[in-house]
Amino acid sequence: MLAQQRQQAILDRVRASGGVRVADLVREFGVSDMTIRRDLEVLAERGLLEKVHGGATAAGPGSTEEPGFAAKSVRQQAEKEAIARRAALLVRPGTAVALSAGTTTWTLARLLVDVPELTVITNSIRIAEVFHRSPRADRTVILTGGVRTPSDALVGPVAVAAIRGLHVDTLFLGVHGMSPRAGFTTPNLLEAETDRALVASAHRLVVPADHSKWGTVGISTIAALSEAHVIISDPGLPEDAREELSAQAGELVIAGPEEESRVAER
Repeated sequence: MLAQQRQQAILDRVRASGGVRVADLVREFGVSDMTIRRDLEVLAERGLLEKVHGGATAAGPGSTEEPGFAAKSVRQQAEKEAIARRAALLVRPGTAVALSAGTTTWTLARLLVDVPELTVITNSIRIAEVFHRSPRADRTVILTGGVRTPSDALVGPVAVAAIRGLHVDTLFLGVHGMSPRAGFTTPNLLEAETDRALVASAHRLVVPADHSKWGTVGISTIAALSEAHVIISDPGLPEDAREELSAQAGELVIAGPEEESRVAER
């Protein structure tokens, strides 16, 4: 097997499983430890994977990489739906809520269309469309202006000006990533500024974020983990993440089939 073919096979295995061990690759391909390490070095230099002690893992996204709405909407769908169902329990009739842009908050919006006397503030075109398609005479929807991002958020000075002076009971904040060091982050600088204005407007901050967001870091911080009153995630969240988030945030809620069953029984 040529080096190029072997490297492609290694890359395929990394993408399929998320990581590989040097020892396993040595046995599989029947080559020396040095040869495999050289292959990993070549692939790492091209940015196709990340070398770690004893092997390699899939390359993480860049801090400014911003997938479009369509690409994000098909990721972790079951988890997002469970998270959204749990988040919807926090919304009472007659309150004012803000929903920032994101596919999880968009999933939540579809569960709120029947809540009476609701005031909704959002910088998401997609979320505004959800409420527009299911009109209610007793509901008010405020869509900020601003510059449109790849994720269909409206951001920038116009959006920030629209949000300033508003006061909402609860903000449901969609995030690109969360980590102990960087907190809740986004890959878009203008979106971070807009989201920070939303955080400042809210009495309660709720972050619905599936497990894939843990350890992902965007270029700009929106808020520290400790600023969240409630974080709602799913059973795929690693144990170390649960410990960190439980210690930092007001409350960590794990939303999955078992948890939903317990809620229903109450």
